Amino acid sequence: MIFQLRSGTRIRRRISLFKKQWFCIFFEVMAMEKAVVAIVGRPNVGKSTLFNRIIRKREAIVDDTAGITRDRKYADADWEGVPFTLVDTGGFIPRSQDVIESGVTSQVRVAIEEADFLLYLVDGTSGITDVDGEMADILRKGRKPYLLVVNKMDNERRTPDAAEFIRLGLGEPVLISALGGIGIGDLLSSVIARLDLPEPVDETGEETGVRLAVVGRPNVGKSTFVNTVLGQERVLVTEIPGTTRDPVDVRIRFGGHDFVLIDTAGMRRRSRVKEGVEFYSALRTHRALQRCDVACVFVDASEGMTQQDMRVLKEVTDARKGVVVAVNKWDTIQDDEYRIHWFEEDIRHKLQGLTYVPVITISCTQGLRVEEVLETAHEVYLERQKRVSSPDLNRLLEEIGRNHPPPSVQGKRVRILYGTQVGTGPPRFVFFSKYPELIKKSYHRFVENRLRDRFGFEGVPVVLSFRKKK
Repeated sequence: MIFQLRSGTRIRRRISLFKKQWFCIFFEVMAMEKAVVAIVGRPNVGKSTLFNRIIRKREAIVDDTAGITRDRKYADADWEGVPFTLVDTGGFIPRSQDVIESGVTSQVRVAIEEADFLLYLVDGTSGITDVDGEMADILRKGRKPYLLVVNKMDNERRTPDAAEFIRLGLGEPVLISALGGIGIGDLLSSVIARLDLPEPVDETGEETGVRLAVVGRPNVGKSTFVNTVLGQERVLVTEIPGTTRDPVDVRIRFGGHDFVLIDTAGMRRRSRVKEGVEFYSALRTHRALQRCDVACVFVDASEGMTQQDMRVLKEVTDARKGVVVAVNKWDTIQDDEYRIHWFEEDIRHKLQGLTYVPVITISCTQGLRVEEVLETAHEVYLERQKRVSSPDLNRLLEEIGRNHPPPSVQGKRVRILYGTQVGTGPPRFVFFSKYPELIKKSYHRFVENRLRDRFGFEGVPVVLSFRKKK
């Protein structure tokens, strides 16, 4: 049985078994992530202020009361053209009997283990404390690169006070004022100079292949899919949710095309990400999503499309990535017509606004239709790179304007004069009108649907922009 979500989009339930001989496999684990820079230190030394200063936003709560920051926050940042991920942590309080404080401290220890670079922040106005000394011991014994940063150096009269911190044995400190913005540029330049950055990729050189991220809730079969494709236990698989911690990149060749499979940790609701290791697993999963071309969202057929599945799907589409939905464990319900009917109706209802997304029913353990995931992912990748010529686009706009023009508003005749495609990956279109502000969002969706009916773009979010004709 096949049912239609929209023209060209369907749940595929053809009977076709996985053919391993179609694959010529070679794999390579690659360092393709942005570096993680974590700010650590005892409470109330200005970590959140520095975090906000570097990302140029007020994301973290800042208050004179110690212990305000409990959960970690992360954000993308860049300096001198080098992107990195910045993490704000709670205050380090060793040997505390308070449950919350001890939990925050354990998360700080995870930050020290998981980050690629550490900014150790101390308060230049209060001198060295016992906690400062303990954290310095941890950093000296660890293997992570770090910088000692003395904060609250608001004027030159305080500069001699910073010399005391050399006794920590962490090298010469960098003096800053996070609140006043003093020394931040020099600090970031020092960080960039010390990061172990991968060699830049020549975008004009040989294509690395379709970067396919395998994402979804924990324990829906993502790692099993990768292992089935490879025909071996390349990725650890267990029955325990959350086994995968870090994204794993694997190169394969299928059907004459190169792929980079990115197996990721399960994406939980952020309110449920409590454990420190889970936080960094989620962080790396979000970063993996940012660098992929197509994301395959895995869904458990036995549970149906859950709210968390929809959140994952929304994160993929918000990132403007190509998307394929793989309904795994189909063998558990394929003989139950009632459950099949319920699932199809449920997914049809929940994907009403995403009818361009292809949905494939598979079973990784049985090898059922697994190859269709890669076939469809490559098709979506090509759709994401598709370019529509201006004459073809404007012929479509002429037909739309003749048959279904935008409604007049306040006596003004509203119409789209012309349009052009301005980019790919994802496809981006600009339409010009005398009154773009009067074109309603519902008409935006109507134009997008007509665009898809004519030119395809299966599995690809498209970006439409309406501007005023000058």
